[in-house]
Amino acid sequence: MNTIVIKNARLLGEERLVNILLQGDRIASVAPADTTLPPTGATSIDAEGRLVLPPFIDSHFHLDSVLTRVPNRTGTLKEGIDNWYSYKQTTLTVEDVYDRAKRYCDHAFTMGIQGIRSHVDVCDPQLRGAQALVRLREDLRDKIDIQLVAFPQDGYLRDPQVPTLLQKALDMGVDVVGGIPHYEATMELGSRSIAELMEIASERGLLVDMHCDESDDPHSRHVEVLAWHTRRLGMEGRVNASHVTSMAVMDPYYVSRKLIPLMAGAGLSVIANPLINVHLGGHFNHPRHRAMAPIRDLVAAGIPVACAQDCNEDPWYPLGNADMIEVAKMGAHLGHMMGIDQLRTMVGTVTSAPAQIMHLEGYGIAEGCRANLIVLEATDHIQAMVRPAPPAVIIRDGVVRT
Repeated sequence: MNTIVIKNARLLGEERLVNILLQGDRIASVAPADTTLPPTGATSIDAEGRLVLPPFIDSHFHLDSVLTRVPNRTGTLKEGIDNWYSYKQTTLTVEDVYDRAKRYCDHAFTMGIQGIRSHVDVCDPQLRGAQALVRLREDLRDKIDIQLVAFPQDGYLRDPQVPTLLQKALDMGVDVVGGIPHYEATMELGSRSIAELMEIASERGLLVDMHCDESDDPHSRHVEVLAWHTRRLGMEGRVNASHVTSMAVMDPYYVSRKLIPLMAGAGLSVIANPLINVHLGGHFNHPRHRAMAPIRDLVAAGIPVACAQDCNEDPWYPLGNADMIEVAKMGAHLGHMMGIDQLRTMVGTVTSAPAQIMHLEGYGIAEGCRANLIVLEATDHIQAMVRPAPPAVIIRDGVVRT
């Protein structure tokens, strides 16, 4: 059995250094560095007081559109959706999706990412994205845990064949039920789509992650409906609302006194996408608002909040570099999370919180957890944000990869 000890490691929020003993693909022990010695014959890595984290997790991404580099001339969500539709009609193939997604994942791994939840468009009659990403998920198991969401990009109820296509994608092995209620033709149809999709998830025993209220419209309140069905079906802790940018322009009394308590009571989680949300939102109001879910208020209410990339070089976003520290920093700026403890929480939004939302088994730094770790070029979370850099060391299943 391969044995590794990471000496003099600093854990997030802790002053005392520790030694982390890895045996095989699990963490065998975490003990104070000044009271433990590496076992004879163990491979030794001296962290020299640097920050050691479980790997970064990107809990909201679109691997089927990554690296397409389709220009979005207006910088709007609507043009991005239209451009992606055109790309599907003219260019998309199974191999195209597979090759682009693999290139991206290979790079993401070097940036410390070992978990990705990717939405995959199931409005394509050939399900080319699902075919490619189900295969990629298996091929990259030694690097990244990929979780796939059946996502009806053009609306679940807009095309009568989409409900069948979504079920077919789930039968192919797609992991999570998705939706986009605010993109349905009417508010009523959006609510109906939530009800039908939640029933599917409940019957199949699957998690749910819906694009919800990604809008500048303060009346887009589908997250209410999502919370209600979550409680009705007893799915607390298994349902996530992504984006919910309309919360930024809703009445503050409604948000604080009704909506957030409703979400917390239903055990909902939230995934914000700071880079993309602030870029695509806020186009239609004056003064311009921060088109992002209220991270600070959600965290204060005990709601699990993750931050994610959403896009890299695709029809919605021309930038991106698989840098989860950049995502956390942007979330800190936009979410008024600049206090020392709040910045530590923001590191958690790209590590422990998304792992919780995705129900990743064995994630963390404790005895019995998976031996998946990264050593940063920083001595604490502040330095990691001030001078971001790729990890100095990456360990996957007890094997040093860099």
